Amino acid sequence: MKRNILVELLTFWKSWHFRPLLDSTARMTSCLPWKSTGAFVIARRQDEEIEMTRMAVQFELEDLNMRPDPEPLLTEMIHEAAYRENTVGLHRFCPTENIAKIGREVLHSYLRNYYTPDRMVLAGVGVEHEHLVECARKYLLGVQPAWGGGPAVDVDRSVAQYTGGIVKLERDMSNVSLGPTPIPELTHIMVGLESCSFLEGDFIPFAVLNMMMGGGGSFSAGGPGKGMFSRLYLNVLNRHHWMYNATSYHHSYEDTGLLCIHASADPRQVREMVEIITKEFVLMGGTVDVVELERAKTQLMSMLMMNLESRPVIFEDVGRQVLATHSRKLPHELCTLIRNVAPEDIKRVASKMLRGKPAVAALGDLTDLPTYEHIQAALSSKDGRLPRTYRLFR
Repeated sequence: MKRNILVELLTFWKSWHFRPLLDSTARMTSCLPWKSTGAFVIARRQDEEIEMTRMAVQFELEDLNMRPDPEPLLTEMIHEAAYRENTVGLHRFCPTENIAKIGREVLHSYLRNYYTPDRMVLAGVGVEHEHLVECARKYLLGVQPAWGGGPAVDVDRSVAQYTGGIVKLERDMSNVSLGPTPIPELTHIMVGLESCSFLEGDFIPFAVLNMMMGGGGSFSAGGPGKGMFSRLYLNVLNRHHWMYNATSYHHSYEDTGLLCIHASADPRQVREMVEIITKEFVLMGGTVDVVELERAKTQLMSMLMMNLESRPVIFEDVGRQVLATHSRKLPHELCTLIRNVAPEDIKRVASKMLRGKPAVAALGDLTDLPTYEHIQAALSSKDGRLPRTYRLFR
């Protein structure tokens, strides 16, 4: 049974990655008496597929700007602010003006440069290592991909450079409801600071810190493991009824990391919302309660073990870890690292993080948004308060 599953998996992988070549060969074989006609039909069909893909990308970009959930767009904006014009700060979504430029030559060039053996990992779960190697040799070696061979060129090996900064997008959020029930008009703010890469020893303390902050939406249902005793629930959502969302995120990469908090509220309360978030950031570098730390560590370990109960997740975990670190830490090793995190570790990594420049992303009605300099000053202060502003006229 395992052998049949493995052979089917490898055959699917092979047919998926080399399908254009196999399809072209099959079509050309069926059109051998009229080779020129067959080549014309193949080219036309491939052009039609590319055109359909362009239309799908165009639709997804339009949907991205229309959907009520702004989290994907805010994630794009916070990376653009944190890593200005480099590496992970570059656009993850295709700019609209570039859709028409994507063709067969561009796709083949990308695949030829980045889909190389030294950038791939063949992972298997529930199969003997020798048998997996034997199947890899049988089904993968000696096969010419559709995009051709040759050495890879123009591969970007830049290292991420954290810059900090702000990205703002003024937008009318009063009509984002897709149904008859109206959605309140909200302004969305995301504030982030540089953390560390997943290769560094502080990665585990940052993961525990992110779990300790927790958070979610104001209408999240309670229950075991939902993080209702995390800081953003206890200190923010439970105390400020006008806050619709407060959630902590941790993005970690090979050479950098970003810990950020996403918050949303009515446009008239943007200043108060930003001050609440800056206060929570400053409190990260303060005293850490032993009970809340143990709760965060237990929740992180339970989520890790629960996710690894699924075979597809184990399969992905093996591939990602080997591809990123050239080895794999077993679940009990990760749990040991999590248990060893002490309050001093949380305070140390948080204090180091607070010494950096912030990254800010803002979406919606930004009339009352504090300036970037004021947000930076609040994060550098002892209490996280924004500098007071005085207006003669409102």
